[in-house]
Amino acid sequence: MVQFQNVDQRAFQEMCSQENVEILDVRTPLEISEGFIKGATHFIDVNAFDFTDNLEHLDKSKTYLVYCRSGVRSVKACMFMHEAGFQSLYNLEGGITGWTGEKSSQ
Repeated sequence: MVQFQNVDQRAFQEMCSQENVEILDVRTPLEISEGFIKGATHFIDVNAFDFTDNLEHLDKSKTYLVYCRSGVRSVKACMFMHEAGFQSLYNLEGGITGWTGEKSSQ
C-alpha cells in the first residue's frame, strides 16, 4: 500500500488550488517565521513531542500537501500521518528550499 507520493513543485502548485486540499508545513517555528508557502493552512513541527497529538486535530478525509525545508522531515511526517490513518498524502520533493512559487510571512 502506498503511504504517500512525492511530487515536484509544478504538481504541488497545481494541487494547491484543488478542493479538499490542505497544505501542512512541518518545520520549526523559527523556520516558519522566515516565510512559508502561500496558502499553508497548518503548521505542526514534525520533531515536536506533540506532533502525533496535533495530527488528531486534522481532518483525515482531506488531501494533505506536506513540506519542510529540504524534503526529509516531510517524508517522516507523511509516514507518521499514514500510520495515523491519513490516506491522501503528497510530499514536496526538495522542500521549500527550491520553491520558486509565492511565499508568505507572518
